[in-house]
Amino acid sequence: MERKSTDQKSRRKPSGAAVIRSDLTRSLHRALFEEWAEYGYAGISLERVAARAGAGKAAIYRRWPSKREFAAGAVHAAGISLSDFSDHGSLEADIGAFLTANRRAFRHPLIRRVLPDLLAERLCAGELTSVVDQIAEVRRENGERLLDRAVQRRELSASIDRELALDLIPSPLYWRMIIRGRPISRAELDRQVTALVAALRVC
Repeated sequence: MERKSTDQKSRRKPSGAAVIRSDLTRSLHRALFEEWAEYGYAGISLERVAARAGAGKAAIYRRWPSKREFAAGAVHAAGISLSDFSDHGSLEADIGAFLTANRRAFRHPLIRRVLPDLLAERLCAGELTSVVDQIAEVRRENGERLLDRAVQRRELSASIDRELALDLIPSPLYWRMIIRGRPISRAELDRQVTALVAALRVC
């Protein structure tokens, strides 16, 4: 009987070998962004990323088949494409929440350095083009819902130029914080909200 029990134990597969640890995945994402911020996407070394995360390179390839898929997963997981598009009761409150979420993201030192490089990959038709396009598509769809709510509340005209509106909403904040590299106070953010609401009503 004891031999049978021993044989059964010997036939069991190691339980930890195929387990994808979420804490290590987060560490790999963080290490990737640190590497990306320092060297740019083109200069990323997966060996260095793994070392930063205290892991082996195999830990990366168990999760993602390529550097592109690794980067795409990290971008989505980190929420670079994420903003607050939820319903806050009014157009002014919705835009305020959206800009506040973006301001918080743009203040992060890694995002400030990675985001321009990510967009440069898009402009150069690099391998992350489809990733950026997917992010942009999701943001536009969520932005459409924000505008739909404002139209339903009669805060905006149903004939609003939606392409212009969706281009306009994030632009002043991005220009201020990412292009010019300058901070923005809460009072200045509130003034942007007021200006954007006024502009959207004549779009």
